[in-house]
Amino acid sequence: MPTALDPQMKTMLDVFNAAGPMFLRAETAEQARAKMRALLEANPIPPPAIYRVEDRHIPGAAGDVAARVYTPEGNPPMGVLVYFHGGGWVLGDLESHDRVCRALANQAGCVVVSVDYRLAPEHVFPAGAEDCYAATKWVAENAASLGADASRLAVGGDSAGGNLAAVVSMMARDRGGPAINFQLLLYPVTDCALATPSQKEFANDGYVLSRADMEWFWKNYTDPVAEKNNPYACPLRAKDLSGLPPALILTASHDPLRDEGERFAERLIAAGVKTTCTRYEGVTHGFVSFADGLDKGKEGQRQAADSLRVAFAR
Repeated sequence: MPTALDPQMKTMLDVFNAAGPMFLRAETAEQARAKMRALLEANPIPPPAIYRVEDRHIPGAAGDVAARVYTPEGNPPMGVLVYFHGGGWVLGDLESHDRVCRALANQAGCVVVSVDYRLAPEHVFPAGAEDCYAATKWVAENAASLGADASRLAVGGDSAGGNLAAVVSMMARDRGGPAINFQLLLYPVTDCALATPSQKEFANDGYVLSRADMEWFWKNYTDPVAEKNNPYACPLRAKDLSGLPPALILTASHDPLRDEGERFAERLIAAGVKTTCTRYEGVTHGFVSFADGLDKGKEGQRQAADSLRVAFAR
C-alpha cells in the first residue's frame, strides 16, 4: 500500500470528488472538455506573471497548430522546452496547462513552447504524436526567432503529454533529428496494458485518475490491441531505448500510472540513458498542476525546472 495521503492533497480530493468523476468518461469528449474548462475557470488564483506570452500558429503534421510561446526575463538565446499537455489525448489545450508552462519558463529560465496538438477521438493516433514531432522540428529550425538556442532543446509533458514527449524523443532518434538534449516526463503514460499493481490499486474513482479513465482515454485514442507493440503508442514496449536523451521522470504514489512510469525509467537506465526517477509520496496524478495549493506540486515544479537548468547548462 502507498503512504497516507498528504493533508493538502486530501483537502483537494475532497473538493474534486464532491463534483463527481473528474473526466466524465461515460459522457462525450466535448462534455468532458467542458468540465475541465469549468474546473480551471473556478481557480481564483491569478497565473504567475511572466515577461512575455505570445500566441501563434506553427506547422503541424497536417496543417498549422496553435502554440503559445512563453519567454521569461533574461538574455537570449535561452534553452527551449517544447511542452505537450496532458488530458488523455482527448482533453486539454493551451489554457489547461498555462500555469505549468509559465512556472517552468520562469523557474528554468527558458523559453517554453506549448503545443495544441490534435485531439482524439476526432483525430486518432498517430495524429497528435505527429503534430508534436512536427512542432518540435519547427522549433529546432526556428529557435533563433524565438530567442532560443536550438542546441539546447528539450521536450516535456505530463500524463499523455509525457507519453508524447517520450514518443517525440524516439521519433527524433529514428528520423535523424532534431537533436534533443532532455526529456521531462511527468507521470507519463507508457503502456496500454493497464495490468500493473498501481493500475489495479487505483482502478476506481477518488484519486483524480482511475484505471477506468485510462481505458476510456485509450479507447478514444487508438485500438490498444492493434497498437500495443507500437513504440510510438506504448513507449514501454519499444525494443530499443538506447540513444535517447537524458530523462527526468516524476511519479506519484497514488496514481494508476505510477508503475509504468517507473518501469520506463528502469528500461531507460538499462539502455544506458541517464535517467532520474522520483516518486512523490502522498499525492495523486496531476500533482505538479496543483502547485497553487499543494507544496509537493511546488516541489515537483522546482525539480523539473532545476533539471532543465542543468540540461541547458551543458
